[in-house]
Amino acid sequence: MKLVRKDLEKDNAGQVTLIPEEPEDMWHTYNLLQVGDSLRASTIRKVQTESSTGSVGSNRIRTTLTLCVETIDFDSQACQLRVKGTNIQENEYVKMGAYHTIELEPNRQFTLAKKQWDSVVLERIEQACDPAWSADVAAVVMQEGLAHVCLVTPSMTLTRAKVEVNIPRKRKGNCAQHDRALERFYEQVVQAIQRHINFEVVKCVLVASPGFVREQFCDYMFQQAVKTDNKLLLENRSKFLQVHSSSGHKYALKEALCDPAVTSRLSDTKAAGEVRALDDFYKMLQHEPDRAFYGLKHVEKANEAMAIDTLLISDELFRHQDVATRARYVKLVDSVRENMGTVRIFSSLHVSGEQLGQLTGVAAILRFPVAELSDQEDDSSSEED
Repeated sequence: MKLVRKDLEKDNAGQVTLIPEEPEDMWHTYNLLQVGDSLRASTIRKVQTESSTGSVGSNRIRTTLTLCVETIDFDSQACQLRVKGTNIQENEYVKMGAYHTIELEPNRQFTLAKKQWDSVVLERIEQACDPAWSADVAAVVMQEGLAHVCLVTPSMTLTRAKVEVNIPRKRKGNCAQHDRALERFYEQVVQAIQRHINFEVVKCVLVASPGFVREQFCDYMFQQAVKTDNKLLLENRSKFLQVHSSSGHKYALKEALCDPAVTSRLSDTKAAGEVRALDDFYKMLQHEPDRAFYGLKHVEKANEAMAIDTLLISDELFRHQDVATRARYVKLVDSVRENMGTVRIFSSLHVSGEQLGQLTGVAAILRFPVAELSDQEDDSSSEED
């Protein structure tokens, strides 16, 4: 993401002009936008024209519109972002108050104005514009007959390909069918890797599986690469890292990212940091439950006692349509930082973020034990949520 201009007032009202440069920048943009914001960008509008003879035709005209945002639609697989709203600035082709949908796309600048830019949104802009945040990891999570080829970016886990091949069982004295099917499966996974992984960007490719599947697959892949003189795979051989996972399903990727060999290799990536923090939280919950809280009300109580060492919070909560609820989460983040705590904002598109979402989206590791809240308060908290 490229920051073109930032004009903020003392009360944090103002506007920011950005150019998204990569597909992932669309995800950052999605998290910046809120209903009620003002978005200015170029778009195409179908305009009816009447000729001097009275015949009516229609032309597609590129124009710049300023919309008051009403609905935001993000397609995580295609990384496309559509914003619908009403026109709030004079335009020769579009009436004031008329509805229009702008499709934001990479390499096209837009200006976003807000009545108040909070700390979480401003931090996201900093991260999106810092090239150090785009350290990418790829992963192949597999078992016999099933594989997922994923890209793990700082903000999301994207499944780029799913390979499924029916593998017949080995029969006594006849393994030919099984071996042929397995070879066909491996070949399809190799093709998916070459099609979906950009080795110029990716630092590391995790190959995760139960048993010996990963070893057999890697042996097959590099034998074929030598036979066919596949320079792409041979030159990037050192980037492949084999790790254990319990299955070939996408959720098993979390185990692979937890592997000590992986965390040391990926220590500079946000994804590894999130997984490590969530793992620490679960360990604390198991061994010292008085130092591991989740749920907004419990976490706020711990924060009042200045007990929070690490706050784990999902970016999904900052997209809440209710301004007061969103402000409550932002206030919590700011307060934890003021009290010298660490804040980790998880992406809801990461496997770790999905897991945190199952724990209400907010959790905390505490510096010291805080007595549990009463069951009565717990009940009222669930009713409130």
